[in-house]
Amino acid sequence: MIRSPNFGPRRDGLTPELVVLHYTAMESCEAAARALCDPAREVSAHYLISEAGEVMALVEEDMRAWHAGAGAWAGRGDVNSRSIGIELSNTGCTPFAARQMAALEALLPGILSRWMIPPEGIIAHSDMAPGRKIDPGPRFDWQRLARQGLSIWPEPLEIAVDWPRFRADAARFGYPEMEDDLLLTTLRLRFRPGHLGPLDARDMGIMADLATRFPAGRA
Repeated sequence: MIRSPNFGPRRDGLTPELVVLHYTAMESCEAAARALCDPAREVSAHYLISEAGEVMALVEEDMRAWHAGAGAWAGRGDVNSRSIGIELSNTGCTPFAARQMAALEALLPGILSRWMIPPEGIIAHSDMAPGRKIDPGPRFDWQRLARQGLSIWPEPLEIAVDWPRFRADAARFGYPEMEDDLLLTTLRLRFRPGHLGPLDARDMGIMADLATRFPAGRA
């Protein structure tokens, strides 16, 4: 069994309330495993999943892995202390392998049950670190997870464009504060991959539905 030395205790009595999904952006799963277990790199995750569907447990779930870095969700920082990190071996340029997705779908229910994390607690690295990270990226199939109750997906609403409402709804859903253009890019990266252009009625509807049905609140 592979174990990473890169972890510590969760701080301030915090326990997992989020699952953060990543891609490794490395040429192979073996290279990613070496990096995540290299003390000099000071980076790790609780789990690494290969393209073939092998699940490697690198850090015990009750410990603080070093995967999220700087960022926040629902107005709260130290995401490492509040989350489980899962790395998916993928360069970021290719679809995620079927066996890899199946392994992720088999892994997630146990994590959610053990830590009482709701589906909306499964977020992208890009959600909590916008502008700094884009993983798991536009190739990741969030709708597939949502169909199994392992994530969320917004209803297709359309609402008149209103930037103040868009920003307010984003805060209610959990997004950290950021510039308007980056906020729009961050939303689309997960919920409308590949869509371009100015804020439109569908963007408004997506954010409003997320804020209404899945509000994270802010500390």
